[in-house]
Amino acid sequence: MEHPENDKAYKGLKVNEGVERLSSINPYLMMNRHKRAPELTVDDYVNGILKGDVTILSRAVTLIESLRPEHQKIAREVVERCLPHSGHSVRVGITGVPGAGKSTSIDAFGMHILKERGGKLAVLAVDPSSERTKGSILGDKTRMEHLSQHPSAFIRPSASAGSLGGVARKTRETIVLCEAAGYDTILVETVGVGQSETAVYSMVDFFLLIQIAGAGDELQGIKRGIMEMADGIVINKADGNNVEEAKRAAAHYRNALKLFPMPQSGIRPQVLTYSGFYNIGVKEVWDMIYSYMDNVKLSGAFERRRQYQSKYWMYETIDEQLRSRFYNADSIEKCLAEYEQMVLDGKITSFGAAAKLLDIFDNSK
Repeated sequence: MEHPENDKAYKGLKVNEGVERLSSINPYLMMNRHKRAPELTVDDYVNGILKGDVTILSRAVTLIESLRPEHQKIAREVVERCLPHSGHSVRVGITGVPGAGKSTSIDAFGMHILKERGGKLAVLAVDPSSERTKGSILGDKTRMEHLSQHPSAFIRPSASAGSLGGVARKTRETIVLCEAAGYDTILVETVGVGQSETAVYSMVDFFLLIQIAGAGDELQGIKRGIMEMADGIVINKADGNNVEEAKRAAAHYRNALKLFPMPQSGIRPQVLTYSGFYNIGVKEVWDMIYSYMDNVKLSGAFERRRQYQSKYWMYETIDEQLRSRFYNADSIEKCLAEYEQMVLDGKITSFGAAAKLLDIFDNSK
């Protein structure tokens, strides 16, 4: 910038050049701003997963959870190609009332199994999604302070997104990928006890129900649906002054279980007490799980349960795909808002609007 004050006509005046103002943004940040991880092919995903590459496994799980049709197509191919390499793990579903200490217990369970049996452990922790914002904290990893630092553990929190039974929409496919990556123990932590825990039962080999004593009448926690599906019940926080109360709660559950019909496995669920925080009784819980697994494999119940699960998820996938195709159809996207407004204005019933929209969808094929 020229300064007229520096002209010779103005003696005694001189304006020095100013210092160029530097950007407040880190230039290195700007350089890397638009750099993105390279797109991976199906072969890249499959080969990386089979080699046990945690980064590629994480990206594959993200791909599975994506709602974009192009991502879903690639994810299906990846899962199909990984399927022959899966099925060799012990799958344990863990559920319980809020505050029962599920995450703390998983930390203790996981460290015990890695120490005693070695191998690799995957934890699929499902975090509840907000009904308003649809967001999740995904903070379960912070409560698994020991497992989160273990090199043989893979922890993947996922948002439940309102899915059935508190299980993430694609947890079933994630299990397949983890098994293909060499994880021989899979723990699935659910949001909590709900009325639809069938989804949990339909993807694991052992369904563990965690309860606590001292929170009121234990019989209030006995729900027929969840009790009938549980393969084992454990009372957490059996430590300090709470030991006797935990034992009484366990006795209540044992008496209640006698009133239930024998499970399809032919094995009556055991009721144990333990403390996840103080690591008391954790070995006994795992002994119960592995004893159960040995017995059901000998009787053939293990294979029958896996077959039932495959059929169940075939129908679940059909339902999901039909829903996705309906809402992504151009003909529906054009008139969905219109029929929604008609329902709000009382011009048509909800059932009538649904029937009309389904007719439009059928005719657009």
